[in-house]
Amino acid sequence: MEALLINASIVLASFFSMEGIAWLTHKFVMHGMLWSLHRDHHKKETYSFFERNDFFFLIFALPGIAGLFLGMQNNYNYEFWIGLGITLYGFTYFFVHDIFIHQRFKLFRKSQSKYMTAIRRAHKMHHKHINKEHGECFGMLWVPFKYFRNSNPNSLL
Repeated sequence: MEALLINASIVLASFFSMEGIAWLTHKFVMHGMLWSLHRDHHKKETYSFFERNDFFFLIFALPGIAGLFLGMQNNYNYEFWIGLGITLYGFTYFFVHDIFIHQRFKLFRKSQSKYMTAIRRAHKMHHKHINKEHGECFGMLWVPFKYFRNSNPNSLL
């Protein structure tokens, strides 16, 4: 039972730590030296299903895959549970960012959740800036409280 609690704690800590890592990476790498890959996410340059920005999915998947692989090679040690937390965050990011917010697949279009509406509103403010400078709301799951005000889902339409 103790090992289960420790492993679950490692997964949760890894998952929630990824929000800070995602924020820092988004602000300083994606809106910095790798803007050339992220730019088409803010300003459509081609109209296809895939964007250059999608390469970040592969880049960010590598630490999770490495953790899972190394942990499996070492009798499912802490590396596996860290990799699992990173991978679960990646799945959540894909679900929230690509499916819910950007509607790459037309699902969950009419959410009445105040939290999900606030996420969508904050992300909309992030995309208000089409250049790499002067951005805001670089995270995904943590939403500043000001985006919960007037969280009527119909106000986004």
